[in-house]
Amino acid sequence: MTVLEEAAELAAAGRPFVLATVVWRRAPTSGKPGAKAIVFPDGTVRGWIGGACAQPTLVRQAREVLAAGEPRLVFLGPADDMDGVLRDGVMRVPMACDSEGSLEIYLEPVLPRPHVLVVGDSELTATLAALVTDLGWEASSTDEAGFRADANTAVVVATQGRWDEAAVQDALSTGAAYVGLVASRRRAVAVVDWLRSAGVPDTVLARLHVPAGLDLGAVAHEEIAVSVLAELVALRATGAFRWSGDAAVPAALEATDPVCGMTVEVEQARQTSEWNGNTVYFCAASCKHTFDADPDKFD
Repeated sequence: MTVLEEAAELAAAGRPFVLATVVWRRAPTSGKPGAKAIVFPDGTVRGWIGGACAQPTLVRQAREVLAAGEPRLVFLGPADDMDGVLRDGVMRVPMACDSEGSLEIYLEPVLPRPHVLVVGDSELTATLAALVTDLGWEASSTDEAGFRADANTAVVVATQGRWDEAAVQDALSTGAAYVGLVASRRRAVAVVDWLRSAGVPDTVLARLHVPAGLDLGAVAHEEIAVSVLAELVALRATGAFRWSGDAAVPAALEATDPVCGMTVEVEQARQTSEWNGNTVYFCAASCKHTFDADPDKFD
């Protein structure tokens, strides 16, 4: 399977990653224009874009790209290669390893699409789910309790009075980025009063958007669905429904190569030396050789 084929499968499965592509090189370097790699949130790299010096920097930059949700063009190479090469908007990362040459790598984040979970079973719920899909987001529907939702999900309750209270209570117990109730204002007040009497704190009730959707003065179910989707699009523009990372993935322990100044992941480092009671980590054998020849020079 090629890197692009795997990337397509990952994107379809909703898994976050960064697609790294070499777009420029200056020899000597093992990276070639068009070379690609996938970088996962835990720092795992699949594919090949450059040598030992490039990979730790690639991983660190990729993690930042995932957090920001914005692509980035990164220049890796000696500082004296930067003049006349870079354009506005390029991230500069000096790399002093003589054998590594220079690279420009385009980092493109691929994040899960926003997910809208519609609770209920009616023409409105079917219309809203169809509109969400047409927008390119993920949509699912349920008319049963016990559903789950995360920070990339908006839950829209449209149960038409059949089990509004229980459905909203279930939705508010999840980590959903949005919980909305499609109801008249009078019905909305009754649902909120019931939830408050059931012990739902006001701080939790403050998460509830009710009535759901922008006030377009709409009455037909198609127009109500449009108003709800319009509210979700407006919220996304403010930063909602974005992948926020996996808190369970620890940050990699890093050290600085004293010869070239590159960042080295301690766990992955293959070149090390002991000096003055400490372990020194290197990005490549050439840096270790330089250090071992005259360690006092780098003290």
